[in-house]
Amino acid sequence: MLMKPDHHKKRIAVSGATGFIGRYVLAELAKTGSEIIALARPGKKCLPALNNGQWVFADVSTIDQESFNMIKQPDVLIHLAWEGLPNYRSLHHFESELQIHYRFLKGLIQQGLKSLIVAGTCLEYGMQSGSLASNIQTYPVTVYGFAKDTLRKQLEFLRKELPFNLTWARLFYMYGDGQCSASLYSQLKEAVHRKEKKFQMSGGKQLRDFLPVTEVARQLVCLALKQRTVGPINICSGTPVSVRNLVENWIYENGWDIQLDVGYYPYPDYEPMEFWGEKNIKVTEE
Repeated sequence: MLMKPDHHKKRIAVSGATGFIGRYVLAELAKTGSEIIALARPGKKCLPALNNGQWVFADVSTIDQESFNMIKQPDVLIHLAWEGLPNYRSLHHFESELQIHYRFLKGLIQQGLKSLIVAGTCLEYGMQSGSLASNIQTYPVTVYGFAKDTLRKQLEFLRKELPFNLTWARLFYMYGDGQCSASLYSQLKEAVHRKEKKFQMSGGKQLRDFLPVTEVARQLVCLALKQRTVGPINICSGTPVSVRNLVENWIYENGWDIQLDVGYYPYPDYEPMEFWGEKNIKVTEE
């Protein structure tokens, strides 16, 4: 169980604020009374209105001596930005993204950033099965998982030289409106919209850890408001569910008229058949 947030007003910046998770994090932050600094790439248009906040155009690939001032010297940064998904195998993740994000975050810390929440991934665990605790050894097998895991290790070494609070929030599987078109939830919704009779999917027997994106955002915001070092932590339900059961529940809850064509696609070869996150005990309710 995560701590109840301290509602003392803080200035919280969010990178990747226009993305799927970012938009829900902004909505959750608005409930806390925090001052919000939402970061967007230069030239980004159609930005949503912010309550008690402002948009700042910032390019994470460019860092200079005024970057921390440019993003209004936040107390905390929730770092969600990362390009190249959902292609988990692309070398782009460590040839480009890893270097960009380490330089960006190190620069902000050198200039005065005191607390950092970074979105990690369950793919850092690699092919390990069962209930996965956040403190176990990581063995990523995808380029994306490797790049994220390496960024975590770089930041942990950096903490030995520069004092800052670090929370590494490993995201498991999530769903919700606005998710990318390649996601299972979005593909199912689109198939229903097209009035297709069947939805093609894998065998659906794999066990995964799913959360609605609203709950993911809530947990990230709770962690950010604490301004403390937590280290690696799972953002998860702690409860395994089969992909087939999850899809069947979506169909039932929404009253959709569509049948499942299971076994149409093979199972992913970069994930074990059964894995989920162990619920966190190092952040308890006060």
